[in-house]
Amino acid sequence: MVMSVLEEMRIRSLGVIDDAVVELSPGFTAVTGETGAGKTMVVTSLGLLLGGRADPALVRIGAKNAVVEGRISVPDGASAVVRAEEAGAELDDGVLLISRTVSAEGRSRAHLGGRSVPVGLLAELADDLVAVHGQTDQQGLLKLSRQRQALDRYAGDAVAVPLAKYAGAYRRLRAISNELDEITTRARERAQEADMLRFGLDEIAGVEPRQGEDVELAAEAERLGHAEALASAATAAHGALAGNPEDPEGIDATTLVAGAHRALEAVRSHDAALGALAGRIGEIGILLGDVAGELAGYADDLDADPLRLAAVEERRAALTALTRKYGEDVGAVLTWAEQGVARLLELDSDDDRLGELTAERDALRAELGGLAQALTDARTEAAERFAAAVTAELASLAMPHARVSFEIRQTEDPEGVEVGGRPVSYGPAGVDEVELLLAPHPGAPPRPIAKGASGGELSRVMLAVEVVFAGTDPVPTYLFDEVDAGVGGKAAVEIGRRLAKLAKSAQVVVVTHLPQVAAFADRQLLVEKTNDGSVTRSGVKVLEGEDRVRELSRMLAGQEDSETARAHAEELLATARADR
Repeated sequence: MVMSVLEEMRIRSLGVIDDAVVELSPGFTAVTGETGAGKTMVVTSLGLLLGGRADPALVRIGAKNAVVEGRISVPDGASAVVRAEEAGAELDDGVLLISRTVSAEGRSRAHLGGRSVPVGLLAELADDLVAVHGQTDQQGLLKLSRQRQALDRYAGDAVAVPLAKYAGAYRRLRAISNELDEITTRARERAQEADMLRFGLDEIAGVEPRQGEDVELAAEAERLGHAEALASAATAAHGALAGNPEDPEGIDATTLVAGAHRALEAVRSHDAALGALAGRIGEIGILLGDVAGELAGYADDLDADPLRLAAVEERRAALTALTRKYGEDVGAVLTWAEQGVARLLELDSDDDRLGELTAERDALRAELGGLAQALTDARTEAAERFAAAVTAELASLAMPHARVSFEIRQTEDPEGVEVGGRPVSYGPAGVDEVELLLAPHPGAPPRPIAKGASGGELSRVMLAVEVVFAGTDPVPTYLFDEVDAGVGGKAAVEIGRRLAKLAKSAQVVVVTHLPQVAAFADRQLLVEKTNDGSVTRSGVKVLEGEDRVRELSRMLAGQEDSETARAHAEELLATARADR
């Protein structure tokens, strides 16, 4: 099976590293060097390539930015390739180029296959490409949530399938519970709102306004309030147009127009233009007669009725009282009433909704309890297999009598869901608290690894867990940052041997200070500083032959030229070669 391989990293202006290239290869690579030489920058650089947090303090003093570039060969069809191509990245002959730039001001940029991409995309790819483990990861394993996640990861679909069903039911239950909480906590507010709506609707219903009624009443009130003046004006206008019976000698417009029409009618046959004017004057006479008639009717119909005016003003006052509260005009008041009826129906239906939601919540709680039990059963079965596999690995890591087990427990909670006949607390991942226990030797009671494991034991448990994962959920590349901390002697040899075995199925890069581990590496890189305290391109080199013996001697005794140390180093290398 073709696996992804991290081929090379170029690091510029990062920490103590000025400009260096780390050339990697398949199999087991050990990175060694003096304390403070910059070995950890290898881990930091890879972390940046994989979307880790950009810390401007990492930028070398005097530099504008730090740059890390990586080359990863990826087989066709790998999920990382698919995701990268979806983002517009291009592969260079099966090699994926990744770069990350961090400025001294804290800005960060990421490029993938020549295309600028969000940093979050690098983190997505990391899950499929590289597993990084260091001291912080060991501390993370002490958290119960991480131990549960490790068990779930090992179990695979056996836990993932019931967990997905449980998570779906859990989300539905939370949504319904939140809606119930909102309805019940807002009961008083809803009651007050309903009372206000009923009062307003009753007030509007009592007045019974009509659409446009306020405009009609305003016009009628204006007319009734000026009835005498309107009647006098209409009468005067009528007299001017049609004459006043009390003044038979008066001259009116109708009489004058009629005289003009007669004068032209007598001669219109002699000139067509004058005849046309005579016709137009005749039309004016007809129009004057019509208007005069309407004025007479208007004056007769106009009634200065004070009772009607009082009724109109009273009605207008009632409408004004509504528009002050519910809208700027009668149309807006009617709209408010329509919306109020709909909202009142909604509020009144909350009681029915409350019953429905309560019933649905109770049913979901019962369903969730059953799903939680299935999830617990799946975890319990997987825990036995996982513990047995890790225990077997510990035997290969100089802990032959150690026993690993899991405790899966629940916490009683009156407000929880019922599992196994008792109410227990629950969360998005189920009802289980999962804790990894270690009994380091026969007769020792199993204790949480946070309390029962030394630093060296914890390192080996961490490595054993990762080796077990490698057999069930393989990752192409593993990077261990001093996972052998606190270990020495025979245990260190066994760790080196186990890492070499893991490297047969994956690329393994180990930053180590132990010669027993480094000796088992297929390739050893030395990181060393120059006289000015920086690591340059020549400061990261592949050790072979005599150079590797000298470095292992230094790691053993701090003396490269010690004959005893050299003999021991050669012995370590011979043992490692024979073991392969």
